[in-house]
Amino acid sequence: MGEGAAEQDETGQAQGQREGQRRLAQWVRDYSRLPGIPDEFLGPDGAPRAVWSRFFDAFGTLAPDEVERRFGMADRHLREAGVTYRAPGDSADRPWSISHLPLLIDEADWTQLSAGIIQRAELLELVLRDIYGEGRLVAEGALPAGAIAGSPEYLRPVCGVPPPGGRYLSLYAADIGRGPDGRWWVLGDRTQAPSGAGYALENRLVLSRAFSDLYKSMNVPRVAPFFEAFRDSLRARADRDEPRIGVLTPGSFSETYFEHATLARYLGFLLVEGDDLAVSDNRIHIRTVAGLKRLDILLRRVDSNSLDPLELDASSHLGVPGLIDVLRKDGVVIANMPGSGVLEARALLGFLPALSRRLLGEELKMPHIATWWCGQKSARDEVLSRLDEVAIEGAYRRGVPGFERNGPVLASELDASGRQRLVDAISARGMDYVGQEVVRLSTMPVWGQGQLTPRPFVLRVFAAATPDGWAIMPGGFCRIAERPDARAVSMGDGARAADVWVVSDKKVATASLLPATDKVRIRRIAGVLPSRAADNLFWLGRYLERAEATLRLLRALGSPSGPNKGTSASLQSAERIQRLLVTWGAISQTSRAAPGRIVAEALQSEARFGSALSLVRAALRTATSLRERLSPDAWQVITEMAERLAYEVEDDDSVLSAAELTLQELASFAGLAQENMNRAAGWRFLDIGRRTERAINTTRFARQFAYDEAGDEDLDILLTLVDSQITYRSRYLLAPILAPVRDLAVLDSYNPRSVAFQVATLNEHIAALPSLKERGLIEKPQRLAVAVQAMLATAEAEKLEAKTLFALEQDLLSLAEAIGLHYFPHGPNASRPEKLTGLA
Repeated sequence: MGEGAAEQDETGQAQGQREGQRRLAQWVRDYSRLPGIPDEFLGPDGAPRAVWSRFFDAFGTLAPDEVERRFGMADRHLREAGVTYRAPGDSADRPWSISHLPLLIDEADWTQLSAGIIQRAELLELVLRDIYGEGRLVAEGALPAGAIAGSPEYLRPVCGVPPPGGRYLSLYAADIGRGPDGRWWVLGDRTQAPSGAGYALENRLVLSRAFSDLYKSMNVPRVAPFFEAFRDSLRARADRDEPRIGVLTPGSFSETYFEHATLARYLGFLLVEGDDLAVSDNRIHIRTVAGLKRLDILLRRVDSNSLDPLELDASSHLGVPGLIDVLRKDGVVIANMPGSGVLEARALLGFLPALSRRLLGEELKMPHIATWWCGQKSARDEVLSRLDEVAIEGAYRRGVPGFERNGPVLASELDASGRQRLVDAISARGMDYVGQEVVRLSTMPVWGQGQLTPRPFVLRVFAAATPDGWAIMPGGFCRIAERPDARAVSMGDGARAADVWVVSDKKVATASLLPATDKVRIRRIAGVLPSRAADNLFWLGRYLERAEATLRLLRALGSPSGPNKGTSASLQSAERIQRLLVTWGAISQTSRAAPGRIVAEALQSEARFGSALSLVRAALRTATSLRERLSPDAWQVITEMAERLAYEVEDDDSVLSAAELTLQELASFAGLAQENMNRAAGWRFLDIGRRTERAINTTRFARQFAYDEAGDEDLDILLTLVDSQITYRSRYLLAPILAPVRDLAVLDSYNPRSVAFQVATLNEHIAALPSLKERGLIEKPQRLAVAVQAMLATAEAEKLEAKTLFALEQDLLSLAEAIGLHYFPHGPNASRPEKLTGLA
C-alpha cells in the first residue's frame, strides 16, 4: 500500500471513530435510566461503563442503513432456521424474538460470577446426595422434613438409588440478576432439566454472524468448548466406549422442542420420545426399524414425575414403563438424575447459606434473594408482619396457589378481600408459600427506533459437570422484559432473548465441536433410525405427494385450456376432477360453484382436511417432529410453502399462480431429498412414503380418466396429471388413445411417473431394509410389493380394464397399511384419521 493510500485509510478510521464517539454521546444523553434502579450500560456517575463504551464506539461507526441491514440479517437467520418456542397454553409455535444488542460482561466480573455458580452447583450436588442418600441433613435439623416431603419433585422411588455414572447433576443452571449493591444475585436454581442452552447457542450464531467484526474485536470466547466438555463428560459415564445417547423430549408440542432438536443435532445425540423406548433385559432400548437397539444415556427434557408411569405419575404418556427399575439396576445413566428437581423449590432457598457453611465450610459467594418459607412458624409470622414489603410466591411451583397468575403476588396490589384471602391461605397452609424480598434488579440497553432504552433482564448461566470439575458456559441465556416491570421476563410474557458476550482483552482461540482429525475413526454405518422417525418420514413423503397431486388437479381444473370450455365433454371432465377433490376432502361440494371458487377452496380452505394448505400444514407438523433430521434448506422449503398457501389470494390468476409456485417448491424439496440425503433408512422411508402415495394417486387418476369409454379430453387430462404429455406425443405422434395412455401411466416401468416405476422402486427400498424375522423369510410388505410388481409386469394394456385398476388400487392401499403395521406399529401416526378419509 502506498503512503497516500495508508494516510487515507488512517483518516477514514479516525473519522469513523469520531462519528462513533459522537453517536455514543448522543445515545447517552437520550438514555433515560429507570429511577432508583442500577444499569449495566451507565455507571452511577452517568458515564458509560468501559465494556459498553468499547462496544458502542465500534457500533456507532456503522451507518444507520447498515445497522438495519444487519438487524434484518439476524431476523432472517432466525426465520429461515425456524427458531421458535411455545408459551404455556399456546396451540402454535411463536417466532423467536431476539434483542439485536448483546448483554456485555467484562472478564473480571465473569470470573467472579463463575466462581459463585461453581460453588453453588457443588453445594446442590452434595445436598441431593444427602436427600436421596443418608438423610442426615433432615435427621439433624439442617433441613425441615416438610420442605422436602412436601415437594412434588421429591421422588421416594429413587431414595437409596445411587446415580449411575456417579452424578446427580450433569447440567445445572441458575437465574441471576444484578442487585442494587452491584453484586449478582441468584433468583432461582434450575436442577430438573435446565432449558435455554440451545437457545443461547442459536442466539450466539445469529449475533456473531450479524456483527462478526464487533464479535471478533471484543474477544468473545466461543461456547463450543462448553458443549464439547458436556458431551464428553456424558460419554465418559457409560460402561462402553461408544455409547448411544438420546435426548428424551416430550415431543413437538413441548414449549422448547426446537431447543431439544437443536441440542440433539449439535451434540450428535438421538432425539427420542417415550414411545421410542422399551425396557428389555434390564436395559433401555430404542425401537428402530432394525429392531431394539441399546441406549446407554438419557439426557432428559421430561420432568421427573413423568418418566415412568409404573412408579411415578400413572397418567403420563411421556415416559418409559419400567425406567426407574432399570435405573436401580444400573442399566441406564439419566442426566439429570430423576428427583433432582426437588432443589428448584423456593422453600429451600433460605436454608442454603447454612448448608454451605456445613457442607463446604465457606460462605456462599453469590447471595440469593432473601426468602422465608412459611412452613415454619417464625418465618410465617415474619412474612405476615411484613406483607406489604415482600413478594409472595409458591413454595414449589411457578405461581401462587389460589391466585390465577404466573408471577408473584404483591399484597400492596390487592384489594381488601384479596389481601385477606392471601393471609388466610398462608395461615392455613403456610408450607405452600414463601415470602421473598423485593429486589430492584439492574437494566440493560435495548435498541429501538435509533435509540437505546433500559429494560430489566434475567440471565441464566449454565454449568456442566466434567471429570475435571464444573465447566461454565462463557455466556448464557438472557431474557429482557418488554416493559419496565422486571417481573415480565418470561418468553411467554413477551420478553426478548439476547446473546451474552464475555468481553476480554486477550485474543481467544478458535474452537469447534468437531473432534481432532487424528482422533476420528472412519465410519460408514447408517446409524439408528427410531420407528417414530421412520413413521414421520413416511408420512412426510405421503403428505407432500398428496399435496402435489391435489395441486395438479387444481391446475388442470383452473387452466384456461382445461376442462371448462363449455362443451359437454369438458363439463363432464370437470365434474370428474371435482368428484375426486371431494373424495380427497379438498372441497365440500361438486356443482353450482364457479371453477375459480372451487380451485380457491381446494387450495386454501382451512376447514377442508384435504386442501393443499391443510396437507402442507400437516407436512409441516410432521416435519417439526423431524427437526434434527432435516437440513435447513429442506425445512425452509416446507415453511415457505405453508406461508405461501396461507397468504390470501384475491383472483383466479393469483390462485393458479400460487398453485404453480407451490408445485415448484415441492419439486425443490424432492430435489433436495434426492441429491442431499444420505442413502440410509431415513431417506428410504421418506421415498417409500412418496412412492406409495404416488402409486395410489396415479392409479386413482387412471380409474377416473382412463375408464373403459374414455375420450380424448379425459385421456389428455390424465397425461397432464402424470406429467407425461411430451413422452406420449414423442412416442406415438397421435391423439391420446386408451391402451397406450394406460400403458404409459400404469405399466411402463421406464416412465418415472408410472405406477410400475413406483412399485419397482418400493421393492428396491423394502428389500434394502433390515429384516425383522430371524428366519430370513420374506415379510408381508415385500410379499405384497413383489406380487403387485409381478402383476404389473405381466399385464397387457389392452386388457387393463376398470375392474383391474380398482383391484390394483386396493392392493396398493393394502401395501401402504402393511408398511405401517410392520415397521412402526406403535408410531405416532398409527391411528391417523386421514386413513378413513382418503390417505390410506
